[in-house]
Amino acid sequence: MDAVSTQLLVVILVGLIICSAFFSSSETGMLSLNRYRLRHLVKKEHKGATLASNLLARPERLIGVILIGNNLVNILIAMVGTAIAERYLSEWAVIVVAPIALTLILLVFAEVTPKSIAAIFPERIAFPASYVLQPLLLLLYPFVLVVNAISNGLARLAGIDLAKAKLSDHLRPEELRTVVDEAGELIPDHHQGMLLNVLDLEKATVEDIMIPRNEVIGIDLDDDIEDIMELIRSTEYTRLPVFEGDINNVVGVLHLRNAARFIQGDNSTVTHDSIREHCSEPYFIPESTPLPTQLMNFQQQKRRTAIVVDEYGEVQGIATLVDLLEEIVGDFSTDTAEDSEPDITECEDDWFLIDGSTSIRDINRQLGWTLSTDGPKTLNGIIVEYLESIPDALVSFEVGNYRFEIVELTETRIEKAKVLEISLQA
Repeated sequence: MDAVSTQLLVVILVGLIICSAFFSSSETGMLSLNRYRLRHLVKKEHKGATLASNLLARPERLIGVILIGNNLVNILIAMVGTAIAERYLSEWAVIVVAPIALTLILLVFAEVTPKSIAAIFPERIAFPASYVLQPLLLLLYPFVLVVNAISNGLARLAGIDLAKAKLSDHLRPEELRTVVDEAGELIPDHHQGMLLNVLDLEKATVEDIMIPRNEVIGIDLDDDIEDIMELIRSTEYTRLPVFEGDINNVVGVLHLRNAARFIQGDNSTVTHDSIREHCSEPYFIPESTPLPTQLMNFQQQKRRTAIVVDEYGEVQGIATLVDLLEEIVGDFSTDTAEDSEPDITECEDDWFLIDGSTSIRDINRQLGWTLSTDGPKTLNGIIVEYLESIPDALVSFEVGNYRFEIVELTETRIEKAKVLEISLQA
């Protein structure tokens, strides 16, 4: 390099530092790209995104070409920097000062600064860099293959097969939940809640949303016509199960819009057979059916109401499409029966008065609690399971971080109880 002027060597050194900064920033930028936004831009036929996506399809080749280029440039920087130093420094200074100075220059101008910028603005760096890296990969392809072959061989010695290993871009439900939680202003709170409810749907079964059999309102064909007609006229529900004597003997489901077909005058014109004739076939489902599966089943079967049975075929309750959809979008029922008295009422000192039939999932959702949903599905169930019997008097006890006080009970169930999250008092 003795024939090359110092000025030209400085220009070459600056150019090589810029090239090193390019490789460093392109590596960080390419690997920092949001893969989901990248796929969106590819669908929009963004040229830079398409090139970047093609390069990231084989990350080992992308990293190979970047590192080959970066190392070649850094070697040239060392050579040119040493040549410049030899013209101004003594021999010992060249050995001591030049490496330190070049290391600082490379760290600041070719590593830390460009990589920091690329990490903050990956698209601005990666997309333009793709136009350079794509042809450079073709040019250095033989060298990249050799480097990758050696690298894969060393990895196999360590028990890792890089050729078969692939980066997974798929999000687990827990990770997707975090993404939705962190979306902030990008997603309105109501929509955010709906998305989270959809993710929670996998954890719930029909048993979690069904109306228990003791709360089911239906038509018993063993009753007098007068009683049946009074029920039809006063009910607030659109569909009623029809059974004979016992709810386990369900013969159909009556849609009240069909009632006009057999009510043609006073009650004397109505018969049990006419009611039975205008019922639709009952639709039975197992109580253990996951809610996403049941949602699809409702759609495929064109049904809105199902009779829930256990493993022995005993009717456990009723599940409706409305109840299932409310798990996603929240309450939109306008039934006055449901609005007459809230299931959960806030009391003093962070206590809550809760109806015994309230589901644990509803309690957790409304109060942000973490009561276990693996066992009993209602507050009454949790209390009875813990006490192993229905108490004879009002009692108080603690389960985990929650304190329970029974307020009202009958011989068969806990009607109301007050519950306190103890951790709030700490």
